[in-house]
Amino acid sequence: MMANKGVVYKEPGVVGVEEIGYPDLVLRDGPGVNPLNVGRKCEHGVIVKVVTTNICGSDQHMVRGRTTAPSGLVLGHEITGEVIETGRDVEFIKKGDLVSVPFNIACGRCRNCKQQDTHICENVNPDRPGSAYGYVDMGGWVGGQSEYVMVPYADFQLLKFPDKDQAMDKILDLTMLSDIFPTGYHGAVSAGVKTGSTVYVAGAGPVGLAAAHSAQLLGASVVIVGDLIEERLEQARSFGCETVNLREHANLEEQIEQILGVPEVDCAIDAVGFEASGHGQNAEEAPATVLNSIMDITRAGGRLGIPGLYVTGDPGAKDKDAQEGALKIRFGLGFAKAHTFVTGQTPVMKYHRDLMQAILNGKAQIAKAVNATVISLEEAPAGYKEFDGGVAKKFVIDPHGSLK
Repeated sequence: MMANKGVVYKEPGVVGVEEIGYPDLVLRDGPGVNPLNVGRKCEHGVIVKVVTTNICGSDQHMVRGRTTAPSGLVLGHEITGEVIETGRDVEFIKKGDLVSVPFNIACGRCRNCKQQDTHICENVNPDRPGSAYGYVDMGGWVGGQSEYVMVPYADFQLLKFPDKDQAMDKILDLTMLSDIFPTGYHGAVSAGVKTGSTVYVAGAGPVGLAAAHSAQLLGASVVIVGDLIEERLEQARSFGCETVNLREHANLEEQIEQILGVPEVDCAIDAVGFEASGHGQNAEEAPATVLNSIMDITRAGGRLGIPGLYVTGDPGAKDKDAQEGALKIRFGLGFAKAHTFVTGQTPVMKYHRDLMQAILNGKAQIAKAVNATVISLEEAPAGYKEFDGGVAKKFVIDPHGSLK
């Protein structure tokens, strides 16, 4: 049996690289695995040798202790790799294929999957619709920040790259197809971005930068990115975004007006989520800040795309309501302005093929936009710490030293 190492959540603020066991086509018992999923046979699945796997802000929520993730959970839901074993029921995916793995796990058979709502598949998580690799309360599918990982429902889910050599030349862009590029793009599409739109993106982390780049691809005339960290804002400016520093200048409307001449935008994207901070020099965590601020600055009749993660349980929150996912949102303002809110995880498969073509044909430079930075598997714990400090990088883990 081959060995397999992976990145494991140990306790708040601590991850480690450990032996995790080589995968097979059965979902075995382990940390975070739903008892109703234990022993689930996956002859429709494949074993993937991981070429790249990325650290995500959603992972950081768990590592900070802001969820009920158990110790020992193998992390990682952004996976790109080579198929090295196929199950008995896999017909079209072949050994040797280089593939992108959507972070949503989806069966392809249920009502939601048939409607392209693969983010809320009904058959992969016994607790609720929707699942992902290496994530708390998502059914217990083993994470892919590892050397090898099992991927179920391979024929339905996997996006095969048409030419392996071409794909490896563009791998730092293509690795973003498993999550953040489709997630940023979904945020922009959900916000109604079109030719000529003025767009505000809250948050200059990797998803916010992906949303900003996506808004540009969709034809936005001006994309404004707001954040509290100047290094991240500098990264947004590097590919043509306007920026607002909400640590130095707390009044968002005034800053929008200085850029556009009016204190509002056509549409807005929340790429921050439930660990949002207030604005200003001494601001503290205030989880409804972004949602309320984007209602303030979005025109009447506008749309709000919300790819930022919100949770039903946040044990690290400062007040009891927020611990249960209840936030003080000015919903009446959104009602009065006839806003449209689009929430939920991204249905990756709705977008990933088109975005792959944009990458392969030179129309999208997502790796440059998010400052993709390659590290080894052993460097992952240090990468988590650096990312948690707000560095303007998207860490790409190269478990086998496959990248040039």
